[in-house]
Order: sequence, then structure tokens, then C-alpha cells
Amino acid sequence: MSEALRSHYEQYPYPCYPLLARLQRHDTYALNLEALWARFNGVRPQPSQKRILIAGCGSFAPYPFALANPDSPITALDLSRTSLARAKRHCLLHGLTGVDFREGDLLHHATGAQPYGMVDAYGVLHHLDDPLAGLQALERVLVPGGILRIMVYSRYARREEESIRRALRLLRVTGIAEVRQLLGRARLGSRLHRFLTESDEIAFESGLADALLHPRVTTYRIDELFELIGHTELQPLLFIHPGAREEVTAEQQRLRSLERQRHSPGNFVLFLGKQVNPPAEEKRSMLMLNPCLTGSLGRFRFGTVTVAPRLGCDNPPLDGAARRLLRMFRAPRTEAGLPDEVRRLLPDYLRSLFLVRYLE
Repeated sequence: MSEALRSHYEQYPYPCYPLLARLQRHDTYALNLEALWARFNGVRPQPSQKRILIAGCGSFAPYPFALANPDSPITALDLSRTSLARAKRHCLLHGLTGVDFREGDLLHHATGAQPYGMVDAYGVLHHLDDPLAGLQALERVLVPGGILRIMVYSRYARREEESIRRALRLLRVTGIAEVRQLLGRARLGSRLHRFLTESDEIAFESGLADALLHPRVTTYRIDELFELIGHTELQPLLFIHPGAREEVTAEQQRLRSLERQRHSPGNFVLFLGKQVNPPAEEKRSMLMLNPCLTGSLGRFRFGTVTVAPRLGCDNPPLDGAARRLLRMFRAPRTEAGLPDEVRRLLPDYLRSLFLVRYLE
């Protein structure tokens, strides 16, 4: 483990959300393990498959994961004691006590760890000295059928930040005050000025430090990412960054085309699977409402999935017809017995994870 990495996050725990920042459970529907397991394996998980590891949990992620999965044992692992302490305080302030917080390195945690049904490594691999060793370690702790969510930096989405970060390292700029002075003197049209006007990271010290002062960053073109994954037996299941196509190969081709023009839709976010099973067949399946949405349909704003049918997206409010349809599945129902007019409406809700299909 890099001591520089630990030192960075001890000084700048990330992200820096207020401790009183509060989520509703329905906000976390895209993190629900039961729904994701059924999405990719076609069945609901067994109790032994419900354990969750947040690898590199930072100062916030345990809170939404615990909210989304109250019945799952969750391990929150991070090398920064400061980040873990803040994450634990956030959970306790909101009454969530089912998280096991552990200080340590994910490479070492993989040795002798109990297997997990889901591992989250959002924004982690690209900060490791050896990203492949990290990915292989996470693969080892997954049960068969297990799901791994990763986010890694795209070469072209991070082009401005990386140019500035490398320049600051050459200038031996190591403090936030020095960075802010440089930003304040940025010339119109310069990379520094573009970063100043376009980045949402600069409002907080931890965000600015993560963007420009991080000691270790690797960025990827899409084929470089797939080469990394190809050294494991993990299967790419679904891209979930904004605008992603549902079929993995189609999205890979789209990203290649964008990269030929030196563009990117943002950083790469995708689910990987370990020996996942085929999806449930429609004629033999059951349908249920995502557990995070049960009981909330009359009270909250979440969107019509026809706008952007991807997991965890921001959408306009549901209309009354959509709410009535979803209420039909508060209790599981057999799909074969549904009227044709209802069946025609199902695909968007299944893609968005509002509804879950599985075999009994």
C-alpha cells in the first residue's frame, strides 16, 4: 500500500458531504443488492450471498449502502482512519449501525476474507500502484454470481485535470493555498481558468485536492480498461455512466468512436460479474418492486424511466399512471398472468431497476 495515498486521504478525506446530509431510502434504489443480484443472475440472493464489501469506502459511501441494504452485512474498508471515522459518524447520526468499519488495504483484506455477493470499488482502482492486482484481489473475494461495481477515470474526461495535476507536481506545489492562488491568477482561456469555471470540485478542499493534488492517478482509454479486465475472469455486464448503451459491446464501440475524436462522455462506470447466471425467462418469472421503493410510491419524486433508462439516473417525476403500474408489484406477481397492456410497459422499468424480474 502506498503511504503517500494513505497520507493524502488522512489530510483530505473524500468526499466532503455535510454530516447532516440526509438521503431517503428510495434515493438508494440503484444500490440494492437483492435487485442487482436478480438483474444479473435471474434469481434472488441467498443469505450467504448478501454480504457487501465497500472497498475504498471513503467518508460517505457506507451511509447510502446501509440505507439501501438494511438486511445485508456490510464491510466498509479504507486505508484512511480519518475517512472511516467520518463515514462512521455519518451512519450513526442517521441511525445506521449495521456496518463493520475496517482500516486496511484491499490487497491484504482479500487474503482470508469471507466471500461477498457484491463489492463496490467506485473511484478506487485508478489510485492504486497496481490496478490489476487490486482488481484481481476484488475478484477473489466475490462469490460465484457476485457483482463488482467499478468507476475508473477516462483518459479524455480527465484530460484537463491531469494536465494541471502534472504541472503542479513539476512545480512542487503541494498545498491547497498555493493551488487556490494559482487558480485566482488564471488567464482567461487557460486550462486553469477552464477548470475553475467548469469543475464542481473547487468548492471544498478535499475535492480540489482529489482533483489536482492526488499522488497517484491512472486514466484509461476504453480498450485499456477492457485489457485490464481481460486479465481476470470477470464478465462486463452493464455500463451505467450517463448516456451508456445497454449492450456492452455497443457501448464499447461508441466509446471507441468518441475517443477517436478525443472525446469522452465522462468517467467509465460499469458492473462486472463473476460466473453470473443467465437472466430469468419471462414466461417463468416473478416480478416485484425494488425493495427500496416499497411503501414510498405516494411520497417521493423519482423519474419516468423512458427519459433515461439507466441505473440511478436523475429523471422527472413519475406520473399517476406510472405510479399505479408500480404499485401492482408491491407484492411479487407472476409475469405470465399479466395483461398484455401491462407487459408492454415493463421493459423500461426493468432496465431502470424500479422493477425486478427473477425465478422463484
